[in-house]
Amino acid sequence: MNAPQISFAHPVDWPIGRKKEGGHKQALWKSGGSRLNFDQAVARLGEQVGAITKPGQQWRATELTLSTNFELRADGRPRRDRRRPLDQAVAFFFELDGEPHALACDRFDRIEDNIAAIAAHIEALRGQERWGVADMKQAFAGHIALPAPEQWWQVLGVSQHATADEIDRAYRAKAKDAHPDREGGSQAAMARLNQAREEGKRR
Repeated sequence: MNAPQISFAHPVDWPIGRKKEGGHKQALWKSGGSRLNFDQAVARLGEQVGAITKPGQQWRATELTLSTNFELRADGRPRRDRRRPLDQAVAFFFELDGEPHALACDRFDRIEDNIAAIAAHIEALRGQERWGVADMKQAFAGHIALPAPEQWWQVLGVSQHATADEIDRAYRAKAKDAHPDREGGSQAAMARLNQAREEGKRR
């Protein structure tokens, strides 16, 4: 079975009510004797999320979003050709059987290691189900959270690779209904659209 697809978001959307540690510890996770790179860390996370589901079942973990302070490229992948962000925090949002959850870590001095820490945490929680102490929903009960951060292309209803013209067309179409002068419209709805258009055009 293929690993589940993980989307990326910027900047990090730290879960409400979760205190940051602001730690700078160096992690011990390695691959081939070297510290994990970004793709290796994401692969570990995907492997653990995929293992939540037993063979023959549908994915129970869906809507996977990894939120970091790496800026995103036009294809939605994190940029790593610039200076590292000061804040190495990571937040991972997902739905487990329809319930929104969030796991977050900023204990370590690299984004990659904070991702690996989340993967290790999921592995530990899976152990609770393996040993019959708790099922996965019980194991994750302490991590129920707000839904994953909404992406600009989801707000506008376009592809994340949409052109500037496609973004403008989608914005105009949705702005007709969202405008405060229209029934069902509001200032908040227009602000949401404006922000989505600005984010889409900043790529």
